[in-house]
Amino acid sequence: MYKKKIPVSLDCGLHLFLAVINGKWKISLIWCIHSGIKRPGELQRKMPGASRGVLDTQLKQLVEHGILNKITYDVLPLKVEYELTALGESLIPAIAYTAQWGEDHREELESVVSK
Repeated sequence: MYKKKIPVSLDCGLHLFLAVINGKWKISLIWCIHSGIKRPGELQRKMPGASRGVLDTQLKQLVEHGILNKITYDVLPLKVEYELTALGESLIPAIAYTAQWGEDHREELESVVSK
């Protein structure tokens, strides 16, 4: 298993938050699952720019961090669904607020970010 060369500093809440949600697709995964998309294939279709392997890795990390529950059904073909835990649900207001901030400042940010 991969081990970081520089240990993550967990001396404040912001570092803990970033340690959990750091990953290009994690916030999108959390938001999609919150919005009702539960199956890995559906998540892949919603985020075509992400490889299935990357999504699987980030879903696994979110499960390990207690943000998601993975439900595996005992059927053939194998059926897997994800759901937010209470801890994961507690992230929704922060994500919604951050998204609103981006919308509120879209005009000034788009010109800077697109460079």
